[in-house]
Amino acid sequence: MDLTSLLIFAAALFVAAGSPGPSVAALVARVISTGFRGVFPFLLALWIGEAIWLSLAVFGLAMVAQTFHLAFLVLKWAGVGYLLYLAWKMWTAPVEAHGESLPQAGSPLKMFFAGLAVSLGNPKVMMFYLALLPTIVDLQSVTLLGWFELTLTMAVVLVLIDVSWALAAAQARRLLKSRRAMRIANRISATTMAGAAAAIAGRS
Repeated sequence: MDLTSLLIFAAALFVAAGSPGPSVAALVARVISTGFRGVFPFLLALWIGEAIWLSLAVFGLAMVAQTFHLAFLVLKWAGVGYLLYLAWKMWTAPVEAHGESLPQAGSPLKMFFAGLAVSLGNPKVMMFYLALLPTIVDLQSVTLLGWFELTLTMAVVLVLIDVSWALAAAQARRLLKSRRAMRIANRISATTMAGAAAAIAGRS
C-alpha cells in the first residue's frame, strides 16, 4: 500500500481508538484494580479483536458479519454481562489490611477472554472497520501484503494508545496507599467498568 493511505488510516484510527470509549474505560478500570503487569492478556485480546475486525473488512467479509449478526449480538451481550460481573467483583473486592499490598491480577485466561469480549462486542470498533474503513482505504485493491501493512500499522497505533492509557492508570494506582483510597479506587473502577458495559449495550 502507498504511504499516504497508511498514514490516513493511522490518523483515523488514532482519533477513533484514542478517544475514551468502552475499551479504554475497561482497560483503565482493570489497571487500577489489578496493576499494569497483569493487564497484558487483556491488552493482547483487545488488539486481536481489532485485527479480526480489520481482516473481516479487508477480505470482504462484512457481509458475513452481517449474516451472522445474531452471533455477534450474542457475543456483545455476553461481553456486557461479563463486564458487569467484573464491576461487581471490583465493587465488593476486600481491601487489604496493609495499604502497600494492592490487589494482584486475576487469571490471565479470564483477562484474555474479557478483552476479546470487549473488542469483538464493541459496536464502535465494528463500525470503524466495517463502515468507516472502506471510505478511507480502497479495500478492493488491498493485497495480502497490504493487509499485513494495515495490520502492522494498526498494531503500532493501538500499542501506543493503549499502553499510554495503561501507564497513566498505573501511575494513579501507585498513589493508593490507604484502605480508604483502595476502596474508593475499587468503587471508581467498578463504576467505570459498569459504564463500559452500558456504553456497549446502548449502541446498536
